[in-house]
Amino acid sequence: MKKIINPWLDLVKDGYNCFGCAPCNPFGLKMEFYEDGDEIVSFWNSSDNYQGWLHTLHGGIQSAIMDEIAAWVMARKLQRAGMTTNLDIKFKKPVPTGPDVRIEVRAHIKEMKRNFAFISARIIYQGEVCSEAEMTYYCFSPEKSASDFYFRGCEVEDDGSSGE
Repeated sequence: MKKIINPWLDLVKDGYNCFGCAPCNPFGLKMEFYEDGDEIVSFWNSSDNYQGWLHTLHGGIQSAIMDEIAAWVMARKLQRAGMTTNLDIKFKKPVPTGPDVRIEVRAHIKEMKRNFAFISARIIYQGEVCSEAEMTYYCFSPEKSASDFYFRGCEVEDDGSSGE
């Protein structure tokens, strides 16, 4: 598993403050991402600041988490920006919150049709799938990704191996 380098970090001074992934947003999720084969993965501590019911992660936050990881699937796997056109979520089990709660989020591309990526995501706690999402993302051209969304590519950290 390799850590993905956040390609927007150099834009903090220009206003980069994404709720999902900006490390300096005091109210944000501060998500970080890893590449694990065909999947993008995030590990996130589920603070009580994001609860709906007592010690239960708010459904809107779960939606934001899965939408965010899908955007990172686009960035890393397709090397372009995109936008959500559809988000269908199934909440299967409550996701707890608390100082020691760490969830795993995984997503991958299921299918491509022209400029649309169909992405599946899931939130996992203690090995059990708590929520699942099926999303459709419109893929912007590389030119529009660069000009309108400041996208310059999405790479992983070098682990020092020779590559094979």
